[in-house]
Amino acid sequence: MDSMLTFALLLCFQLFIVALSFAYFSKALAGTYMKSSITQIERRFDLSSMHIGLIDGSFEMGNLLFLAVVSHFGAKLHRPRLIAVGCFLMAVGAFLTGLTHFFMGCYKYDTMIQAFQNDSENTAACVDPLKTLDAPEIQIEPSVEDKKEPGSNMWIYVFLGNALRGIGETPVTPLGISYIDDFAKAENSPFYIGKALMLTITLLGPMFGFLLGSYCAKLYVDIGYVDMESVTISPKDARWVGAWWMGFLVSSALLLISSIPFWFLPRSLPRQEGDMEKSTPACDTLDRTGEALNNNHNLKLTEIAKGFFPSLKHLLATPAYFLLLCGSILKFNSFIGLFTFKAKYMEQQFGQSASRANFLIGMLNLPAVAVGIFLGGLMMKRYKLNVVSGAQLSFATSFMAYLLMLLQFGTKCDNIPVAGLYYTMHTISYLKIHVNLYLLCNRNCSCSVEDWDPVCSDNGITYISPCMAGCLGSSGHGKNTVFHNCSCVSASFPAGSSMSVRLGQCPHAKDCSRSFTSYMAVSVLSSFINSLGFTPGYMVIIRCISPELKSLALGMQTLVARTLGGIPAPVYFGALIDSTCLKWSIKKCGGRGACRIYDSDMYRYAMETNVGIECYSEVMLVIKADKAKYLHI
Repeated sequence: MDSMLTFALLLCFQLFIVALSFAYFSKALAGTYMKSSITQIERRFDLSSMHIGLIDGSFEMGNLLFLAVVSHFGAKLHRPRLIAVGCFLMAVGAFLTGLTHFFMGCYKYDTMIQAFQNDSENTAACVDPLKTLDAPEIQIEPSVEDKKEPGSNMWIYVFLGNALRGIGETPVTPLGISYIDDFAKAENSPFYIGKALMLTITLLGPMFGFLLGSYCAKLYVDIGYVDMESVTISPKDARWVGAWWMGFLVSSALLLISSIPFWFLPRSLPRQEGDMEKSTPACDTLDRTGEALNNNHNLKLTEIAKGFFPSLKHLLATPAYFLLLCGSILKFNSFIGLFTFKAKYMEQQFGQSASRANFLIGMLNLPAVAVGIFLGGLMMKRYKLNVVSGAQLSFATSFMAYLLMLLQFGTKCDNIPVAGLYYTMHTISYLKIHVNLYLLCNRNCSCSVEDWDPVCSDNGITYISPCMAGCLGSSGHGKNTVFHNCSCVSASFPAGSSMSVRLGQCPHAKDCSRSFTSYMAVSVLSSFINSLGFTPGYMVIIRCISPELKSLALGMQTLVARTLGGIPAPVYFGALIDSTCLKWSIKKCGGRGACRIYDSDMYRYAMETNVGIECYSEVMLVIKADKAKYLHI
């Protein structure tokens, strides 16, 4: 009989770990899918990187509103049911984000091809000024209908959905980990936490999130509603928008399913003893534990709240914990800035499509992180590392990753030559771009500098439109359209050479692929080494404070890092990226839209800001490791 009760107790404990792991999987998938869809959302809603960073930061804003309160009061309430409510709110937030797509009109990208081919199969892109009355009119001043175009402000619902998902995420991590650590044997706690995190957060959830993002980025945003033969752009085009909404509906369903088991789990479990045979019968233990906790839960909220500020004061007075907070702020700034725009950086710097960039992150970087965290947890258990050793290991691995990051941003690809941007000048001045886009060869073509319909010539020079290339004729249809007799091409080619251009931006040089291979190799190695110190660093938080403050400590650490790192980092990194833009799209209402092409050198310098922030976080880790020597735990 005792063995059956012991089995029931173990089964209940393992059920919580399985349920928490699936909840971690679901929320990690939803979060990383949001990161993988940054480029698609930016283009679909015609936003700048700074605005898309604000939307991405809304998740942390939701956490800011409730994390501290949930972490403090959650330890005194029914933790599994609070986690269930959080998963349900995350499901609603993801569903609201994806639902936005169905309230918008079909995506219409700027192109000259369809307008010209509505009239004939062989139309001149370069139109004489006296004949512009017969050409498609380029509307400069927006009409009333343009100002009220569907979807102009729909990004607000994406913002609100992401914020609601952040609110729902608040109870999962602090209450889930503290629940495990309270009722597992002390020597097994690092293993259980490392196991749950490795199998879900650092491998399955983010990996499937990026793979889902990779798959959806291949699909056209209005797939099933438009004839794909009429789409003249490819996934590598700066105007391409994938089916970003699809992944949010999938993640919403997973989050809803993950909330179900927590409704049926007990409020608490007894702590494991050295031998399970010594444990009291499961039912009696649960009853007595529940009665003891009920006495606490019957207290009024005002009485519970009185202990919040004294607990917080005592927590911040712990030197090692305070230094860890400072280091977490800097490190989280660096991590969020890099992680949010990593796929976009691979697109702009190395010419990768959004689908391929997300696929490589999911299949290479994240498994390396998973293995690193798992090995870090095993090292804690195998060598029984204490607080000092854990802090020192965390510093050593982070410092090595910092050195590799220096090499990572040393790889680069040259800028693609674009006529009027790179080919005749090198500047990011918006006014100078307008002036220099007009060349002698296209001066009489009545072109608009607001257009972005790039074409590539055989000499590797990209023109922002067939009109700017001075093309007088075309052949083919859709994606196979070729423009001929381009005066600007003939001006740069020797006599007798081809004067035709094809749709699409010119690819990077061949040696760029070797640089990209080096970049990915260093990136994967850096991810692995940095993740080795994750579990030891996490356990330092738990072991350097009083047991009753564990939930509050974990919650405050997450709160402060996300408040001062997760919210501002995407915004100011996005602003840095916007400062490197060479060509902006123009909305129908007349405002500035999404960026079409960046200065890749300046973009790389902007991303190297991560290296400087990481350097300061290393200083905090050194001080934390030194302070840990004086702890007697």
